[in-house]
Amino acid sequence: MSTPSRRIRIGTRGSALARWQAEYVAAKLKANPGVPDPELILIKTEGDRIQDVPLSQVQGKAFFTKEIEEALLQNQVDMAVHSLKDLATEMPLGLTLGAVMEREDPRDALLFSQPHEPVHTPEDMPRGAKVGTSSLRRRALLARWRPDLQLAELRGNVPTRIRKLDEGDYDAIILAAAGVKRLGLAHRISACLPVETFLPAVSQGAIGVQIRADDADVAEWVEGLEHPETRAATTAERALLRTMEGGCQIPVGAFAEVEETGLRLRGVVCSLDGIRGVGGEISGSLEDAEKLGVALAEKLLRQGGGEILDEIRSESGEGRVR
Repeated sequence: MSTPSRRIRIGTRGSALARWQAEYVAAKLKANPGVPDPELILIKTEGDRIQDVPLSQVQGKAFFTKEIEEALLQNQVDMAVHSLKDLATEMPLGLTLGAVMEREDPRDALLFSQPHEPVHTPEDMPRGAKVGTSSLRRRALLARWRPDLQLAELRGNVPTRIRKLDEGDYDAIILAAAGVKRLGLAHRISACLPVETFLPAVSQGAIGVQIRADDADVAEWVEGLEHPETRAATTAERALLRTMEGGCQIPVGAFAEVEETGLRLRGVVCSLDGIRGVGGEISGSLEDAEKLGVALAEKLLRQGGGEILDEIRSESGEGRVR
C-alpha cells in the first residue's frame, strides 16, 4: 500500500489529559513504518465550554465527544482519541472503534490538599469532610458508604480540580486514578478505592481510538494499538450501560476483568441519594463479552435497578435516562 504524503490528523480535546492521550497515540503510530506523521487537531467540546453547570443538569449527551465525532465524519480529522468512558455506547452511523488500548488503573482515587495519615477507604476520612466530584455515580456510592460526608460539585480538568483542592475549596476530591497517573501526579493520590466496593465508571482508564468505518488505511494503522483483553472487558461494561439506557449522568458502575476462567463482570446501580442500590456479577468467555453485559444489566433491572432508574427519569422530567 502506498503511503500518503499528508499527515495523519488526530482529533482531541485540548485538556492536559486529552492531549497526553493523543500524544501517546501519536507516539505509538510514529513507531510504525509507513504511517504518516501525526498531527494533533484540538477541538473544543460542549463539556469544555460549559463549566458553571453540573453535567447532570446539562441536556443531551456526548458532552466531551460530539464535536470531535462531527469533525471525524466531515473528514476534518482522520481519527479521534477519547477517554473511552466519555464515548457514548451507541456512536454515530459511519464511525467505529478502531482500537481500544490497554487499560490503566481503572479505580477512583482520593486526593487530599494537606498531608494526611494513610487513607485507604472513605471510612478513614474525617467525619463531615467536604468531598468534591462531578460524578453522580461517585456521589451516590460515597453517600451509600459514608452518609455523613458533605458532597460538593467539582468541575474542570484534572489540574484545575487539584488547584481548587489546594486552594482549600474541598477537604478531598475524587478523580480517576488513570488520569492522575498519566499526568505524572500519582504522588498526589492518598488512596485508590477498591473496585470490590466502589465500582468505577464504565471503561474508566481505557483509551478509545475512533475512526470512520470505511477508512481502511486508518483501520490498518491503528490495528497495532489494540489490546484484546481491554476490548473484551470494556465491551462487556459498555453493553451493560447501553442496555440500562444510561450515560455518565446516572449512578451506574461496572468493571470487567480477565481471569483464568474467562471474563468476570460486576455492576451496580444506585439511587441518587445512595440509599438504595442493586449489584451483581456474571462470568463467561471473552467471546461472549457483549452478551455478558446485556445479561447482567437485565438481571440488575429485574432486581430493582429498573425502579431506581424510573425514579431518576421521573425526577429529571425525562422519558428516558440520558
